[in-house]
Amino acid sequence: MGFMGDRSTLLETGRFVRAEAESGTEAGKAAPAVNAQTALTDADFAEEAFGDAEGATDAELEARHRVAADKGDPGAMSVLGALLLRRGDLAGAEPYLRGATAAGDRAAANNLGVLLLQRGYPDEAAGWWRVAAVAGSAPAAHALGRHYRERGDEPAAEYWLRQAAESGHALGAYGLADLLEHRGDKGIERWFRAAAEQGHREAAYRLARHLRKGDPAEAEQWYRQAAARGHRRAGLHLGALLEARGELKEAGRWYLSSAKQGEARAACALGFLLRDAGDEDSAAAWWHRAAQDGDGNAANALGALHAARGETETAEKWYRVAMDAGDHNGAYNLALLCAAQERTAQAEQWYRRAAYAGHREAANALAIMLLQAGDAAGAEPWFSKAAEAGSVDAAFNLGILFASRDEDRAALKWYERAAAAGHTDAALQVGIALVRDGEERAAERHLRCAASGGSAEAAFRLAALLESLAPPPEPVALGEPVGGAARTESEDWYERAAEQGHRRAQVRVGMLAAARGDLAVAARWYREAAEAGSRNGAFNLGLLLAREGNEPEAALWWTRAAVAGHGRAALRLGLLAARHGDLAEGQKWCLRAMELGPAEVAERAARLRDALAEELSV
Repeated sequence: MGFMGDRSTLLETGRFVRAEAESGTEAGKAAPAVNAQTALTDADFAEEAFGDAEGATDAELEARHRVAADKGDPGAMSVLGALLLRRGDLAGAEPYLRGATAAGDRAAANNLGVLLLQRGYPDEAAGWWRVAAVAGSAPAAHALGRHYRERGDEPAAEYWLRQAAESGHALGAYGLADLLEHRGDKGIERWFRAAAEQGHREAAYRLARHLRKGDPAEAEQWYRQAAARGHRRAGLHLGALLEARGELKEAGRWYLSSAKQGEARAACALGFLLRDAGDEDSAAAWWHRAAQDGDGNAANALGALHAARGETETAEKWYRVAMDAGDHNGAYNLALLCAAQERTAQAEQWYRRAAYAGHREAANALAIMLLQAGDAAGAEPWFSKAAEAGSVDAAFNLGILFASRDEDRAALKWYERAAAAGHTDAALQVGIALVRDGEERAAERHLRCAASGGSAEAAFRLAALLESLAPPPEPVALGEPVGGAARTESEDWYERAAEQGHRRAQVRVGMLAAARGDLAVAARWYREAAEAGSRNGAFNLGLLLAREGNEPEAALWWTRAAVAGHGRAALRLGLLAARHGDLAEGQKWCLRAMELGPAEVAERAARLRDALAEELSV
């Protein structure tokens, strides 16, 4: 018997049994069949062997080759056996495949292995695959590699898969890449690429995922190729890439294509696109479809949609569906729903369920609920769990908790952690602590972060810090106009805080304007601060009004300031009453000024009171 060789002219048999795995491992022309490992035949029909067979049916081909096969022609037996095997006639195929194999046909040996595997004899199948693979059959080498991998013999699997891959076999290249990726070895990209370039859509998808961080542009190309061949998860990822770039229309097309193929996550993403476009009804329809297919995120979206409409019972139903799908956001959202309805006990129950499952925001919310109930000891471990899981709010809340116990060092540690993650209020607290410790430059950096994040208090404190660090102004030269100096950065920050409604900043901006001689601007800021409840604003506004001769209105603002605890305003009212001859009223305000202070005000008020008392006793 001669060597099994290149004279075989066998039919590519395609899939004998459809693989159930979603990801599928098909190559351009054919795919593995039984248990995702059936080998392919070696070659297509050769023109020289079959002439005009291109348009022939399987029945015609079978009839054409049966006579020759029955006479013992190895090539005809191999072809006829492959045709019968594809048709599912294992009993009819086996004698022809065995006969061709005995005559040295490697494709028949390969297909005999396929047949034996379908009959439940994997070890005997592997024996024939080995015969074919040694003779140079790449499909047999691939099948043998898959056989060994399923049995856990990875060295043998790698050897045979590499033989197939290096022979240009797409499935062999894919199988080798999959094995190497499983082991964390090198060479993954090369073999996924080799399979993908031959049209293997799963390889294209896996190659895209491998490239998505290092070369996102090329990754997108492979996602497109896989998605165009019907890979539904590739369509999902391609849609996500396009959505992130703002190409919503094309993203929607790929989401739709993927969703129609049964990808629940694509249906969910499509729902969000439609909701953002204002089509809530269509969004709900896709979310409903995705939720029924087990997508918890879609169920949560439906719950939120119904909650926003006030349909709390329906919302609760969908949140429970999300929980049943394993999405812990369902329990968290259900807790939020109960909390909004003041169903505190139930809210705590659902927060706990989500928190025990590792939901960090639920742990933070549970800790807040316990803290509000006076259980600080119970709250602390939940704050810690949430913070360690990455909750920035929980880290900030831990800072507050430790600060309330005067544990400043521990508080600062958590404030710094939250500030590093961009928490504005935490950055403010770090800045305050550093100013207190005399580390002005480090404090400035944190206060800038908080102020840039929109904190009015941080803007005010940053302005005060910059003002304190600035060198004293040079004396005004003779004849130079007062207030002609350029604006400083501290003034800009004071004004930013003032525009956000910060009362102390409004008073300070007013004072700076008054120092420049811009009394109209000063009066505007003082009035704004005073009307918001600032006693300093009311006092300063009274001073400006009195300077303009409007004592009645000045008295009104001083009265408001004095009632709020401003000692100087009370003293001004005492002086005003004395000047107008209302000695008893003057004495009353003097007493108030003495109570409020500060010391120099109390001393002046005491002298004025004594003088008024003498006037009354005369």
